[in-house]
Amino acid sequence: MKNILLLAHDDGGQEARLQAALDLTRALNGHLSCIDVTIVPNIAGDYDGTGSAMLLADERDREAHNKAILEGRLASEDVAWSWSDVTGFAAEAVVDMAALADLIILNRRLDQFPYPDMSGLASRILMKARKPVVAVPDDVRGFKLGRALIAWDGQRSAAATMQACVPLLALAEEVQVCMVRDGAEHTEPTEAAQYLSRQNIRASIRIIDDSLTAADQLIAEEAANWHADYILMGAYGRGQLMETFGGVTKRMLAHSKLPLILGH
Repeated sequence: MKNILLLAHDDGGQEARLQAALDLTRALNGHLSCIDVTIVPNIAGDYDGTGSAMLLADERDREAHNKAILEGRLASEDVAWSWSDVTGFAAEAVVDMAALADLIILNRRLDQFPYPDMSGLASRILMKARKPVVAVPDDVRGFKLGRALIAWDGQRSAAATMQACVPLLALAEEVQVCMVRDGAEHTEPTEAAQYLSRQNIRASIRIIDDSLTAADQLIAEEAANWHADYILMGAYGRGQLMETFGGVTKRMLAHSKLPLILGH
């Protein structure tokens, strides 16, 4: 887990993404690949393309300025990094760059600045790239590694995400495997803990027997009570194009106060 892919774009979540990416790249002794996407505007009723062309020119100027600032900052950081410029749609651009990425850094959503649609972007990238996505709240600065909570239901996505993130979990001071027992679980959390033990990672187990309360609420409460630094979980898609998430995943992307690591 050495290749960290960061979406660079001048929006309200960029600073949170950048700080998380720097912390993770340092901790993993990795390489930070920045992709700066000039997003093509889509204006309804702009039949001759004049409005879109003007907005695209403004977007290019803004991203050129953004690049100059970030490259200056990165030059003084103690991480290896590279930069790519792309014009297009954000999700497709990130997916194209993600073939050799180990982690993709995004926001869970933008609470104050809704453009671009980060929750939708995270959903599409998760479904298409099939790589773990770090989705950070836009008001969080940095990525703490000390206490990792694994939201475990025993399904394939949770298992694959945990396996992919073993190098990151190995850096944690404490790991907890938390299962909300609501009848949908597959394998027991003891199996996840045993797997981690073979990777020299000790994990405690927490089982919450509650089939009435929403699982995302119980996970959030447990994360707060246990003082978790981040939550690792599988993500599950639905819909005709399989590019949106429902239920627990959607609500966690909407409301989590902690960074999420999601895998599909």
